[in-house]
Amino acid sequence: MIHPVFIGCDVAKAHLDLFDNQTQKHVRISNTSDAIATWLASLAERDVTVILEATGRYDRLLCAALEDAERPYCRVNPARARDFAKALGLLAKTDVIDARMLALMGQTLSPPVSMPLDASRRQLADLHGRRDQLVAMRQQERVRLKGADPSQHASLQSHIAWLDAEIIRIEKACREHVQADQTMSEQNNRLRSIPGIGPVIAFTLLAHMPELGSRSPKAMAALAGLAPFNADSGTQRGKRHIRGGRKRVRDALYIAAFVAYRMKTPFAKTAQTMMAKGKPPKVMLIAIARKILITANALIRDKTMFNPT
Repeated sequence: MIHPVFIGCDVAKAHLDLFDNQTQKHVRISNTSDAIATWLASLAERDVTVILEATGRYDRLLCAALEDAERPYCRVNPARARDFAKALGLLAKTDVIDARMLALMGQTLSPPVSMPLDASRRQLADLHGRRDQLVAMRQQERVRLKGADPSQHASLQSHIAWLDAEIIRIEKACREHVQADQTMSEQNNRLRSIPGIGPVIAFTLLAHMPELGSRSPKAMAALAGLAPFNADSGTQRGKRHIRGGRKRVRDALYIAAFVAYRMKTPFAKTAQTMMAKGKPPKVMLIAIARKILITANALIRDKTMFNPT
């Protein structure tokens, strides 16, 4: 029986620590395109899978190089990786230890291979991320304006006006980018047909949920952090809670659920049923958000539009 070979990779801004669980060797390379390309060339004909923690923008060069070389990789949740280290009794934390731990995690758990983002969807994710940054800055400036000295009002108002215009420009760029890609344009139209989903929420799903249409409803709910998990022990039955998942997607779907409820859409029937049972409003909105996500998954999978009936 041939066991899969995993290379654990601890990602930092300046360098990558790599541990090969077959050769038991550690190597550190610069986190640059040239260094990564040289390292990948050294793997030659070896069949290996790279496993790394999701670290935002610092792992982009590595993931892009792996995709170009058509090599599989697993991008795992850092919290899950840390829990695995604790289960092994690894209380110390260094770059070398983390790389070795990730290689062992891959060999032990065989996590699923990550779905690569195509270049067009990655660009949409970058635009969408920039919009989120601008919206956060605008909110900060609005809060400052409420308690600011009158002498600062002109500066704050000028900055807020610039942020408003820049956000509009980024949203226009997102819209034009989606329309220029046939696949994303079709998916966007299907998502927009769902009550509660506006242009920004549709961009969020397109950018951060590339798995739409390819996973089961339960898997999609878990990815978004909308799947309730049991908390039972013996005869005790605890309350189920959602946790984990992709916070940006969950936040967007929560807004979509609120809009769908206020618009008295077909999803509101779910809310009425839960309200009759005495469920809290937040639980009700989470249930609607999960239904919207499952509906979006089905529409993308079946290549159809939303039908209220």
